[in-house]
Amino acid sequence: MPISRDDVLHVARLARLALTEDEVERLTHELADIVEAVGIVAELDLEGVPPTSHPRGLVNVMDDDEPRPPLPLEDVLANAPDHEGNLFRVPAWRQ
Repeated sequence: MPISRDDVLHVARLARLALTEDEVERLTHELADIVEAVGIVAELDLEGVPPTSHPRGLVNVMDDDEPRPPLPLEDVLANAPDHEGNLFRVPAWRQ
């Protein structure tokens, strides 16, 4: 199934991405290649192959939960787009 420019724009709109014309052109070709690769995999004979959710075993990679000093407030707020005093400022929730 060919991927059209409109398909790319639709997916970008769903993902709330603003794409340049060059990106739309490039992604149209890249997504077409991805769909073609998935089509090839779909042609494989998978009779007798058990379904898996992950190709490798899962391992818990979390650190032990041990108390430690908090980050300095300046470090916490350093990358915040906006803050007021010690608080993050975020847009109001709208339904």
